[in-house]
Order: sequence, then structure tokens, then C-alpha cells
Amino acid sequence: MQIALSAVVPVPLRDKVMQQASDIWNRNVTFSPGQFIKIKAPSGTGKTTLVHYLYHIRYDYTGTIQINGQPWPSYSRDQLAAMRQAQISVIFQDLRLFDQLTAQENVELKRVMQPQPMYGPEKIEEFAARLGVSHVLRQSAATLSYGEKQRIAIIRALMQPFQWLMMDEPFSHLDEANAQKAAQLIAEECQRRKAGFILTDLDHDNRFDYHVSYLL
Repeated sequence: MQIALSAVVPVPLRDKVMQQASDIWNRNVTFSPGQFIKIKAPSGTGKTTLVHYLYHIRYDYTGTIQINGQPWPSYSRDQLAAMRQAQISVIFQDLRLFDQLTAQENVELKRVMQPQPMYGPEKIEEFAARLGVSHVLRQSAATLSYGEKQRIAIIRALMQPFQWLMMDEPFSHLDEANAQKAAQLIAEECQRRKAGFILTDLDHDNRFDYHVSYLL
């Protein structure tokens, strides 16, 4: 899946982004399949907005975003749903866990929503052990620390097939050791699937072998 942005400018941030240098806003940029992409995004430059645009849940921008040569609005609702189910996975900054469910139920819900789940339930236990959250799987999501929630959200995102994994500050509340464990798991899963990812963050890091980096 190829993603191409052409002169995209967020309407709410137009005045601000037009006054500063950006490798993304108001530029022609193509994200090619399988790339590991870092987007350094200082506060207030629209990193969450960009992720929402790429996932097509916000539309308040000028310019065009094309997926495989077609603009987002040309896809039907059924096509969008299918793409989000099998081609694009996302870790939102606000995580979007269901507080009334346990951590494991949050992950299992994503897994069983697939027509043909790519992993069995034992994979949840394996990933949780790797990220150090096995002990919270049976707890309500509402009782978890933010760092625990981030790791559960990462596991949930990896339960579905994808060609692109989009991540908005996925390690913001993790210490370096836990961030490295999460990054290693993400890299392994992306490489196994020959998938790419787009990661937004406030600063530079060396947790991944990025193919390309941009300044938002």
C-alpha cells in the first residue's frame, strides 16, 4: 500500500504551519510499502492530526491524500472498513482502550474481529510476557498505569494484519528499557509481515533502523 500526500495543509493549523519549515505539510511526499518512517513533530505542529488524516478519520485539510493512487474520499465505507481491518493498524495517542473491559479483553476483541484471525489467543500471553504486562491482563483497563495501557495498546495493534502500522507517540510513558522491548517487538512483527510503519514523536531516537525521517 502506497500513501502519497500532495500539498496537505491542516485547516485549523494553516497559519502556523505555513510560517515554519516542514517536510510534510504543503509538500509532495510518498510513503512506500515496507518503509520504517519517523516523523519528528514538535508540540503543536499536528502529529496527532496527521495520524488522523492518514487513517481517514479527520478531513479538515486542503490538498490530497492518496492510497494506492486513489484519494481517500473515493473509497466506499465498506472499502474503508476492510482496509482498516486488514491493511492499516493504528496506536492512537489517547490509546482508546475500553475501561470496562480487562486488558486481555481489549486485545482479544481486536483479534476476534478479524474474519480469519492471524494469531491465536496464546499470542496475547506471549506478547504480554515480552512487554512485561502479563500480570495486568485480567485487570480492568481503567486500573492500569498509562505505561501499562500503552503496552496493551501496542499488543492490540499487533493482533490484526496490516501493511502499515501508524503510531502516535507510542512510547511516551515508557522507560527506556520497556520502550526498547516494545520497539523490538514492533520491528520484528513489521519485518515478518513485510509491513512498514509511520511513527510520530517529539524527538529523535535510535530504537529503530529508520529508512527515512521527516520534520513535521
